[in-house]
Amino acid sequence: MMRRNLSRKPLYTALTVGVIIVLAYSVSLLLPPDPVQFKCYSFIPAIFLVSYIFITKRIVEGLTLASLIGVIMVSRPDIAGGGAWILNTFSIFNKFLLETMQSEDTQWLIIVCGLMGGIIALIEKSGGAAAFGKVLEKKVKSKEASLMWAWLLGIVIFFDDYLNSLTVGSCMTNLTDKHKIPREYLAYVTDTTAAPVCALLPISTWSIFVAKILEVNQWAPAGEGIKYFVKTIPYNFYAWIALFLVPLVIFGIVPLFGPMKKAVERVNHGGPLAPPGSEKIDIHALKGEVVIPENPSIWNLLIPLFVLAISTILLDTDMQKGVLVTIGFTYVFYMVQGLLTAEEFVDCCIDGFKNMLLPLLLMVLAFLFARVNAEIHFTEYLIKTVAQFVSPRMLPITVFLTLSVTEFITGTNWGMYIIALPIVIPLSQMLGCNMPLCVAAVLSAGVFGSHICFYSDATVITSAATGCDNIQHSLTQLPYGLLGAGLSAIFFLGASLLFG
Repeated sequence: MMRRNLSRKPLYTALTVGVIIVLAYSVSLLLPPDPVQFKCYSFIPAIFLVSYIFITKRIVEGLTLASLIGVIMVSRPDIAGGGAWILNTFSIFNKFLLETMQSEDTQWLIIVCGLMGGIIALIEKSGGAAAFGKVLEKKVKSKEASLMWAWLLGIVIFFDDYLNSLTVGSCMTNLTDKHKIPREYLAYVTDTTAAPVCALLPISTWSIFVAKILEVNQWAPAGEGIKYFVKTIPYNFYAWIALFLVPLVIFGIVPLFGPMKKAVERVNHGGPLAPPGSEKIDIHALKGEVVIPENPSIWNLLIPLFVLAISTILLDTDMQKGVLVTIGFTYVFYMVQGLLTAEEFVDCCIDGFKNMLLPLLLMVLAFLFARVNAEIHFTEYLIKTVAQFVSPRMLPITVFLTLSVTEFITGTNWGMYIIALPIVIPLSQMLGCNMPLCVAAVLSAGVFGSHICFYSDATVITSAATGCDNIQHSLTQLPYGLLGAGLSAIFFLGASLLFG
């Protein structure tokens, strides 16, 4: 019976995929030739993706099929014939995939995250992470204290959310494991600290990126983007609420509930610290046993991270340049101490890069899906449709709620900013709305959506660093994200009525 079931599973999967593709082609016969006119049909890939992930829990397949459905929708050739249509679908899918891989964002992602995996592997190999853990063990005597250290460390590393999540997750996992804290809990603390603190401070990769968009779309004068970004900080309600909700949860002021409570109960009853399937994405599980040198030094962690922070800030807040400088510095720093040979250094970097392959694959597929959504004008249609039915005073809260949904679906906060801000800024100007409040609504939606999306960069990076299955991380974080979003909606409504 077992053998028969196993033999049927691949056939069942193949038939399911075949049915999905046939249905996609069939529905596409109803579409107008111009993707701008798809209107409500542009929701089809998004609805399929969310439904497929909830049913199967398989994100790689879901993103691939959802992207393929979107490509089928835009690939119908002018000439009749299934063969021509299929060939056109293949050509466009190949084109979108190449454009995604060749984009500067994807190249930046592969270089930065891949080399950050190498830096983390080097720090662990040098014993720096182990030494850091021993120092904290002497100071931390409770679960609450260990989680608060993770929160405080996340605030200190404020200039990039990728670096934040990777560093905090890698440094704090061993400590929280010793205090029997489920990985989902650490992932929540790490994730819910990283992006909000970056979105609230004017010296971060987020602020530099948003400031440039504000200048390009002519709200901020050239060279004054940061000045105008600062105007949005008081109104970035979700970032503020999410950031300070974390210690309230840690100390029980906001009680554990939902899937997070079940995760804590699982561990308290002797269950595993990580949920099932976490080993697939856990960068620590992939590297195998690490031999720690005798008398490891905490400086082997602190100095490379300090170099990474300073070099990133000094080099125009460019994380890629900072990572490259840090790799070069760490090579010399560890060689002088005799910790690694040149060959061991390179092997360690390669192992660290390999540990990031699944997270990188998930993020590239998310970028591909976002590219397809842009082609079918999903976000633009949703924003413009909703905007037709709102008054100027209600625009900020409407923008926040609408873009929270689109960001949950697309999973690319910076990509959403590129699409949404050029629409929201002129719309706000035309309606005479409070511009900092409306821009802050877009920024808050990006942070919220990336927190709860199963395949967003924030979710994937945090899951890899903390060793937690990304779907379980999203499900356990979702109730607290919704709580923060609900409170934020109230604040946006109040601010809209008072200052809109």
